Amino acid sequence: MRIFFSGAALLGLPICLSLTAAAPFGGVDTAPVSDYKLLEPITHGDLTVFPVVSSKNRDTSTFLTLDEGIRSGEVVVTEAGNLHSTMIRRPHTQAHQYGGGAQVNTLVLVNNSHRPLILLAGEIVTGGKQDRVVGKDRIVPAESDPVDLGVFCVEPHRWVESSAKFDTHASVMAQPSVRKKAMVEKDQQQVWNSVASAKGVMAERAQASPPPSGIVGGGAYAEQTRQLESTSSYAKARENVLVQKQVDAITGPMQKSYESLISQLRNQNAVGVVVAVKGRIVWADLFASTSLLGKYWPKLLQSYAAEALTTYGEHREVSMKQAQEFLDNWQSRHETVDSEPGLYRQRELIGDRFRAFELTSLLPKATFDVHLSKMAE
Repeated sequence: MRIFFSGAALLGLPICLSLTAAAPFGGVDTAPVSDYKLLEPITHGDLTVFPVVSSKNRDTSTFLTLDEGIRSGEVVVTEAGNLHSTMIRRPHTQAHQYGGGAQVNTLVLVNNSHRPLILLAGEIVTGGKQDRVVGKDRIVPAESDPVDLGVFCVEPHRWVESSAKFDTHASVMAQPSVRKKAMVEKDQQQVWNSVASAKGVMAERAQASPPPSGIVGGGAYAEQTRQLESTSSYAKARENVLVQKQVDAITGPMQKSYESLISQLRNQNAVGVVVAVKGRIVWADLFASTSLLGKYWPKLLQSYAAEALTTYGEHREVSMKQAQEFLDNWQSRHETVDSEPGLYRQRELIGDRFRAFELTSLLPKATFDVHLSKMAE
């Protein structure tokens, strides 16, 4: 077993541990406690989602999401070099650390809300000199000093400010293959490669399909095609009319089925989903409450549909047994813990053909797992 503490941790700042063991740390099973059960799958085309229910449904009303914070103006995101005094809440803030101008992987966030903020890996913020994707799950305290948002660029080739104001474009979250590169590889070039691959397939599929109604005219269709081919922005490609029509064709029927299924089972707590593309299980997102899942569900479903749209290969069937086995397996052989005492802990679990990330709130009266993301490998 190996344990590493960062130098900053010895000063009482965030702690990072890396654990490798044949048995869980300290001989105690540290896998997430799982009482998750699957409902019948919902399938449309190459995408299948298994709704997940749990006996636990935590009170997450004290948390703020990034979409809510940006929309209300309580959360401000800016380039590191644009930080100014009006964003600083307290005189002792270390704002001087963010000088020196904008940087590809540096954005600064200030949470002016009275509620702690949840950030999820895969959330996209657009604007500034480049669009970026959040690289890891974390919690930002209420009324925070400026913090490094921890992002990767998802718009190569642009370094000119498009807007001083950052937005989240609530319907756009990075699809699982892009999220994985940011969360696991933590490598900018691999994120760019994943974005380029996804965007290329989006353009290919869009152009191979009949023009959607409403832009049948040659000029309108040609303009949308030109925009899709010319943009380097993942968010703009996802929002392109030609791509969005194909994504909507998947998400529309699935959303209706999902709402019908959940309404029939009001006494069960739907807290997440297991996702399969072309019959291969690829991902799971699990939340602390039904309400928190509901806030993220529209953008998550869109991201899963984008993954189905951009994945090649033959389709095969996936069973509930396979999905339940994926959901139940949390036995890890290596763990990395990133913690801000009194605020949150994030554990990265590496197991047999899976990798998972567990975000746990350490806040008073809200000490529980907030979000679990699990990916097949």
